Amino acid sequence: MYFCGMSEKLPKFLIGDNTDHPDTVFIIHAHYPRFILDLDSEEIEWMEDVEVEDENELTDELVKLLQEAEEFYQRELDRYESEDEEE
Repeated sequence: MYFCGMSEKLPKFLIGDNTDHPDTVFIIHAHYPRFILDLDSEEIEWMEDVEVEDENELTDELVKLLQEAEEFYQRELDRYESEDEEE
């Protein structure tokens, strides 16, 4: 799946949920390489083929992206909690 010309307009990360999986939270990485991360199981579903020449480079990039995804999710939770406290 390719979002022609739209990826630069999308946030880097999005939070997703689904009523078929009520206890699962998904983080969608909307920029290349696009993937969906199941936060509970830490499974990754790639939304496109990833081609790299250096396996170490891919591993390093993946570790960095997973850390960014977790930081994003925690930041969003903190924001929701602070909004609830203000009300």
